[in-house]
Amino acid sequence: MSNKRESQMQAFGRLLDILDELREKCPWDRKQTNESLRANTIEETYELCEAIIKDDVSGIKKELGDVLLHIIFYAKIADEKGQFDIADVCNALRDKLIFRHPHVFGTEKASTSGQVEQNWEQIKLREKGGNKTVLEGVPASLPSVVKAHRIQDKARNAGFDWEQKEDVWDKVREEFTELEQEISSMNPERMEAEFGDLFFSLINAARLYKINPDNALERTNQKFIKRFNYIEQKARETGKSLKEMTLEEMEVFWQEAKGK
Repeated sequence: MSNKRESQMQAFGRLLDILDELREKCPWDRKQTNESLRANTIEETYELCEAIIKDDVSGIKKELGDVLLHIIFYAKIADEKGQFDIADVCNALRDKLIFRHPHVFGTEKASTSGQVEQNWEQIKLREKGGNKTVLEGVPASLPSVVKAHRIQDKARNAGFDWEQKEDVWDKVREEFTELEQEISSMNPERMEAEFGDLFFSLINAARLYKINPDNALERTNQKFIKRFNYIEQKARETGKSLKEMTLEEMEVFWQEAKGK
């Protein structure tokens, strides 16, 4: 074992020791359950995603620690119930990684990431206790944009995809036209349905062009927040509230913000 790996294992052991002590001596840690931790786990995961979007290295390190705490906490609770422990989690993950990488640990050949992805879903279907259908592995609780991307990606791995990626734009235009038609009729249910179809086709286009749609939308969210905050700041400097400003005045500051 290398010195670096030994140091990593020692650090992980010390972390487990700390959690053991907290679980024994801290009233708050002692009363936690899977159910009480769940909401915080979701929050910590989103905070990690935000740090990744911002390319905040120190933030990523901090949020990884928070997520890791939740992982070992769930394993600790299960250990106390005699269900499994962190070693079982690690061993199960190790076995899964070996099973899903026969081109590394077995005799199959795969020289590109594309070849690996083509075999991925079929391997998961063969896995003991694994998915019975291709789309079964998509969690129902995923945010809609992420879920659409995962559904499309899994369908692609099963061979259901556009022959030429450029063809997707015909579908986007088709869905946009259908949306326009429903908007002219002002049928709320049909408008919502066509909006959904348009979103789905745009996410499909993003996938085909190797763009992560959730990352793309979040970057736009952050860009809008930054520019809108600039308008708000300038409004205060002129002694006005946003509602007192005209759209023309806001547009001037918006263009300034775009240049920064």
